[in-house]
Amino acid sequence: MRKIFVGIVIAVVVVFGLRYCEHDMDQQQELQQNTALIQKQLNNVGKLIVTEGSYAQVFSYEDSKEFYFDILSAKKKALVVVNATATIAYDLSKVETELDKLTKTVTIKSIPEPELNINPNIEYYDMTQDYLNQFEASDYNKIKRRVEASLRSKIEASDLQTNAQNRLISELQKIYILTNSMGWRLQYKERDINTELDLETIKL
Repeated sequence: MRKIFVGIVIAVVVVFGLRYCEHDMDQQQELQQNTALIQKQLNNVGKLIVTEGSYAQVFSYEDSKEFYFDILSAKKKALVVVNATATIAYDLSKVETELDKLTKTVTIKSIPEPELNINPNIEYYDMTQDYLNQFEASDYNKIKRRVEASLRSKIEASDLQTNAQNRLISELQKIYILTNSMGWRLQYKERDINTELDLETIKL
């Protein structure tokens, strides 16, 4: 009778041991699958987000030179019309992330700075110049620098940057939704992202 009892106990231990091993293997396999899926999603997000805007501006350019003890002067001037396109881009392939399988945590370590590109189309009207003060390459370079500085200031005061940041957040939300659905945690640097609203803190 004792041998039968011992045999039953051994059989129960073996059965539970096998089931525990199978369960542990299933958990490990699921963890590997989830890790691979999250890594794939991070790679899919690695694309360039671009927000574009159009701008128009008109201003006058004038330059004067004095001669003969400021008795004579020579002037040149022009009406400058600018039509420009501006883009703000985030290269998400440069987002640095780290996966910790033990704690099931995805950490966004850094996000690249936005890239502002301005492409002005500059046209000149009503150009007048004196013989002693004519338009040169330095004038056109000076005008271009003035145009770009003015447009940059205008863009920074517009909602183009805000729109670009909102598009960035919408892409990062995909990472949050995926990690949250799999029971993983998402962090930005050392701060937990517990809701989609927390992603607003990532704005640069």
